[in-house]
Amino acid sequence: MHMSDVRALPLAGERFSSTSSFEVRSPYDDALIGRVPACMPSDVDRAVAMAKAALHAGPMPLWQRAQILDTAAVRLAARRDEFAEIVCREAAKPIKTARVEAERAVGTFQFAAAEARKLSGEMIPLDAIQAGEGKLGFTLRVPIGVVGAIAPFNFPLNLVVHKLAPAIAAGCPVVLKPASQTPFSSIALAEMLIDECGLPAEYLHVVTGGGGTVGNAIVDHPDIALITFTGSPAVGWGIRSRAPRKRVGLELGNNAPVIIEADGNWRLAADKIKVAGFSHAGQSCISTQRIFVHSSIAAHFTSALAERVATLVVGDPLDEATDVSAIISLSERDRVKSWVDEAIAGGAELVCGGDIGADGVLAPTVLANVSHDMKVCAGEVFGPVVGIAAYDDLDEALRLANDSAFGLQAAIFTSDIGKGLKAIRTLDFGGVLVNEVPTWRADQQPYGGLRDSGNTREGPAFSVKEMTEIRMVVISS
Repeated sequence: MHMSDVRALPLAGERFSSTSSFEVRSPYDDALIGRVPACMPSDVDRAVAMAKAALHAGPMPLWQRAQILDTAAVRLAARRDEFAEIVCREAAKPIKTARVEAERAVGTFQFAAAEARKLSGEMIPLDAIQAGEGKLGFTLRVPIGVVGAIAPFNFPLNLVVHKLAPAIAAGCPVVLKPASQTPFSSIALAEMLIDECGLPAEYLHVVTGGGGTVGNAIVDHPDIALITFTGSPAVGWGIRSRAPRKRVGLELGNNAPVIIEADGNWRLAADKIKVAGFSHAGQSCISTQRIFVHSSIAAHFTSALAERVATLVVGDPLDEATDVSAIISLSERDRVKSWVDEAIAGGAELVCGGDIGADGVLAPTVLANVSHDMKVCAGEVFGPVVGIAAYDDLDEALRLANDSAFGLQAAIFTSDIGKGLKAIRTLDFGGVLVNEVPTWRADQQPYGGLRDSGNTREGPAFSVKEMTEIRMVVISS
């Protein structure tokens, strides 16, 4: 996939390239993947102008939106392996995990197509008051306007589809800024939508570059009506403060907790956390991070989890056997390693992992006896690290799980339905899972969180509504 020439972008109705560009390198071995244009605010201006003109030309009919999305699902399914390899190379996501991401993105297109077919308003009973007698009232759902989409590196295909597919269903043109580390998934996806699925070119524009240039240009542009952002809380809330007159949807971070009661299936929990804590090197906002285990089973669970984690294959993401590969950058790897070392210095026990291999990959790490104030607990690790803490009382575990700046998803393992219901009522998170890890997500669910985890709910049915305005219609006889 190495490209010596600068990769052209679908931008402002043309295949745009530039003499100003930047390199994209593999997080695993630093191999050059290719070069992409270093876009400027003027490129964002061109994209927004064409997107705005598309809206002024008249709304795309629902059948056409649905047809584009249906075709996208079919084409992406046919090209699954190709897209998985792009994700694997640019994000160092193990190839078998990248295929799962591509398959999920197919489903996201399918759910968005369903929403396009049923997007509608509702009847308003105006004659419920005397002044409304003889009047007919109903609402329409109309596109909110041009959407500015700023995507993350960790799911460079499916999370981009979670922004593009609902926008297409809503009839909104999009200016998309992919993460600088992972632009090729977005470029290939945009080309597929325009060249193979019938999406008019003026409805999708890809701009590559840094947050301080094209990112800020998208946020500040007066003709962009909605920003959809997935990334860190600091950047997300900064965007929200910069754009008070825009609709801004933020899907941010988490330090996902799971509680394992003595009556819960702790072996099943260990099986699931082996994947949930370490898939894509823990670089998911719902990666299992904080594990609260009842003291009566803590030793058994810790031993079982360590045995399972020791079987994870670490290495080249293109190897079919690999389970865990590189963190997105050396600086992020070193930050995660410093958090682990700091926790150990503060009294945590290193159960397994904690070292950097000859290939530069941080080994999957399990810490025990962690305390609540350690960075590996209080912050979002975003690396292949889980921390175990024992507790004696369920109320204590629920309190500790809730004591977080984040609130995306949390979970409990228990065979007692009463305890499960108590957790559902008590855990202050956007999603609560019972007998499942907090890392589980269905792409059609309302997905989002509280506090520093964001302010929106994603999933095509919910994003589509965010990307439309309600237009009230009154007809008087």
